[in-house]
Amino acid sequence: MEFLDAHTHVQFSAYDTDREAVILRAENAGVRFVNVGTQKDTSRCAVELAEKYEHVFAVVGLHPVHTSKSFHDADELGGGEAAKGFTSRGEIFDADYYRELASHPKTVAIGECGLDYFHFNEDEPRDMQIQKQKDAFVAQIALAAEIKKPLMIHCREAFSDLIDMLIANRQSLIAPSPGIIHFFAGSVENARAFLDLGFSFTFGGAITFPPRKGETENQYHQLVRMIPIEKILSETDAPYVAPVLYRGKRNEPAYVIEVVKKLAELKNVSVDEMATQIRENAKRTFGI
Repeated sequence: MEFLDAHTHVQFSAYDTDREAVILRAENAGVRFVNVGTQKDTSRCAVELAEKYEHVFAVVGLHPVHTSKSFHDADELGGGEAAKGFTSRGEIFDADYYRELASHPKTVAIGECGLDYFHFNEDEPRDMQIQKQKDAFVAQIALAAEIKKPLMIHCREAFSDLIDMLIANRQSLIAPSPGIIHFFAGSVENARAFLDLGFSFTFGGAITFPPRKGETENQYHQLVRMIPIEKILSETDAPYVAPVLYRGKRNEPAYVIEVVKKLAELKNVSVDEMATQIRENAKRTFGI
């Protein structure tokens, strides 16, 4: 059986001591994975890993939190002074730089791009930071349209604005599969809006968690049940949010199998049927 992790970050510093072992564990488990960039360095590293390993693919782009001074995530950037310096610079989207990376045959999408209204810094007005995110997002929509590759979208606490932007740029979206809403955590109404635009969704380890205190069901389960199976892919978002079997540990692509098992349960199909459907969905969206 072959599985797919449609969104992971094995190029991040969290894997500096055992990256090859992590990649080989995924291969031995029958897991192909898509390594997703967040800025210039992690995007280039994603392409380099895709060149080296047959079962690895790349996505290149600028994450919204990196368009302004961003918080320092040691799992992503490392713990050295150079990494800390990165967090203070902010990045202006360089279309020529990303176009070169996107032209690689193993680059399958543009991203992780979008909007993030959860992480703001205190060094500049919030409105200015939001505008930088929107400018970078529109530029990446345009690049995806130019090179005819889908979008890998990040959205946190900004669904209304993001949906409005996608509708405004609808003519630039690639039909019939313009991309992925990664780690979808919006409402049913948000999901319907994205479906109307043609987007698919990835779900990760969070769907395996027990309900929160005071709730009767995991908040993601209703979403998984209502979204058509043809629009669902599995992800880990490693090194973050490991599934419940590995909770508290660093996540990795091999663990996506636990996500597929839970998706199969929620969609009332066998694990084999779910894995097969995800492969078909990936082929339709990414061409892999």
